[in-house]
Amino acid sequence: MSDLVEDRLAIIELINLHGHLFDNGELERLDELFTDDVRYDVTHLGGGVLVGIEAIRAAATQLGDANPVAHHVTNVVVTDQTTDTAHVRSKGLAVMTNGTTASATYEDHVVRTEAGWRLAHRTVRPRTKPLHP
Repeated sequence: MSDLVEDRLAIIELINLHGHLFDNGELERLDELFTDDVRYDVTHLGGGVLVGIEAIRAAATQLGDANPVAHHVTNVVVTDQTTDTAHVRSKGLAVMTNGTTASATYEDHVVRTEAGWRLAHRTVRPRTKPLHP
């Protein structure tokens, strides 16, 4: 298998790991997902731009029971891949405690680090209208 394919698989695994760690409350493991200086943009959800792992951990902790009970990621597409960076677009579905669901698009910039591939920047855009660019 080529390095490019192995990297692509590692990147997809990284994107998939996000939901498992958050849903299991394993916030102490966020360094497996993010660079130390990650920018996690939830402006479109009213949360601004969270900078750094600790800011993400604090925001998730503060949400408490308002966090989704399940994050599902689908339609993962890796583009603009080089040996050390890639752009990733995916769809996110969140299941809330009351049974409602929400949809979002994740726009990610991932980078290769000494520890492996990590998210350096994520923008979350909620999907509230059909056929909306």
